[in-house]
Amino acid sequence: MGELVRIETGAAKGVATLRLDSPKRNHLGANLMADLHQAVEELSGRTDIRAIVVWGGPRVFSLGAEIDLLNGLDVDEARGQSREFNRVFRALELLPQITVSAVNGYALGGGCELAMATEFRLVGQGAVMGFPEIKLGSIPGAGGTQRLSRLVGITKAKELIYSGRNVWPEEALSIGLASTVFPDDDVYEEALKLAASYAEGPAATSIVKRAILEGYSLPLDDALEVEIEAFASCFATEDAQIGVASYFEKGPGKAKFTGR
Repeated sequence: MGELVRIETGAAKGVATLRLDSPKRNHLGANLMADLHQAVEELSGRTDIRAIVVWGGPRVFSLGAEIDLLNGLDVDEARGQSREFNRVFRALELLPQITVSAVNGYALGGGCELAMATEFRLVGQGAVMGFPEIKLGSIPGAGGTQRLSRLVGITKAKELIYSGRNVWPEEALSIGLASTVFPDDDVYEEALKLAASYAEGPAATSIVKRAILEGYSLPLDDALEVEIEAFASCFATEDAQIGVASYFEKGPGKAKFTGR
């Protein structure tokens, strides 16, 4: 595993922390992105890990791309850089595990785009989010224009990207950019708790994640077919048998799932 991104386990059963640890405030430079991609690829094959917390540490989540990487870029280089960022973040988004970002401090530009590639964003009261690229004569290039619109609506996304202004936790929560806001010192532990609760769920949790992602951009009739197949596949799992048997033996909500 690389030096700038670590996979840490042991804090909660079935949960891994994807820990960004770059001395430059977790700037998304070439080395960190390579380490992140390697870590995501490793986690994609880990059946013992069922939920993931992405965390940049107690002070800063990520300040996004290094400005040095943008200096002197030509069109082809810019396209390649954007494509690579999107490749890594999309791989994170498509992981079978449930993903949670624990956001302390700044999550700006690519840092905010990284957080949006996870399913839930738990944000500290001192966090600062936003998309300042427009102030450099650029735009978000790691999925920001698309994921932000889907999260907060197209009008609010335009306003935030056009202005490049900071988004504070209360607003982030009200518009759907943040899932929950906690005191700064509690963010990571709360993210672990949330991740652990999903890690205890049945195999159907990963199935429904995939169904939602696959069906979201499809016409309704096609999306319903995705759901039908996903629903059917649940009954090939051990957990569906456990869940139904537990209901009849012990009542609802008492099943202990295996993740298989």
